Amino acid sequence: MQNESVVLLTIVTESSIETKLIETIKAQGAQGYTITDARGEGSRGLRSGSWGEESNIRVEVLCSAAIAEKIESTVQAKFYKHFAMVMYNHPVNVLRPDKF
Repeated sequence: MQNESVVLLTIVTESSIETKLIETIKAQGAQGYTITDARGEGSRGLRSGSWGEESNIRVEVLCSAAIAEKIESTVQAKFYKHFAMVMYNHPVNVLRPDKF
């Protein structure tokens, strides 16, 4: 079984910017992404489970380190100032490297 290292980039942010965020991610070369609902508390307060415009999403992208860096810098420049957002990455191994 072939195993390859890629980066798992995770962005937790406001659901209201989902469409613009995904457009930005794809424009930087990402092949795909996964979105799930998220809730929690941080410096901008509590995000409860009552979904709608107040909800948060978690966007996960598996990609090369170079693409992750492009996404991170572009997302930071476009969204950090105006939206609640946290972004982090770490290396992971994937078992289907041809997909990424």
